Amino acid sequence: QVTPVESGGGSVEAGGSLTLECKIIGLTYSSYCMGWFRQAPGKDPEGVASIFTRGGPTYYADSMKGRFTISKDNSKYTLYLQMDHLNADDSAMYYCAADNLGPDCSTTAVPAFAMRGQGTQVTVSS
Repeated sequence: QVTPVESGGGSVEAGGSLTLECKIIGLTYSSYCMGWFRQAPGKDPEGVASIFTRGGPTYYADSMKGRFTISKDNSKYTLYLQMDHLNADDSAMYYCAADNLGPDCSTTAVPAFAMRGQGTQVTVSS
């Protein structure tokens, strides 16, 4: 079983930026969907962004478009999430996840992915 490992979370003031990293080693298929989802206390998990391991289009939840950027470096087995213009509503535990579900790489699918890490906390103070 592949277990992603997240890093890069922390505390930042509103308007600031953070970059999350996720190391995913051991994927055996040529095309997985990888992504990020988040969960704040008392709220349901929310898909944030996603991308196929083979590249191609990136997908974002509406509230993240223009502020977050997902990218990957297959040579380093690493998935990234650049987060800019953060606000208090972005405070949550952020999780990296991956799965091979065929053509579905939508952000709404990410919270249900089988392979997921332990999460990294992001706290934005206003």
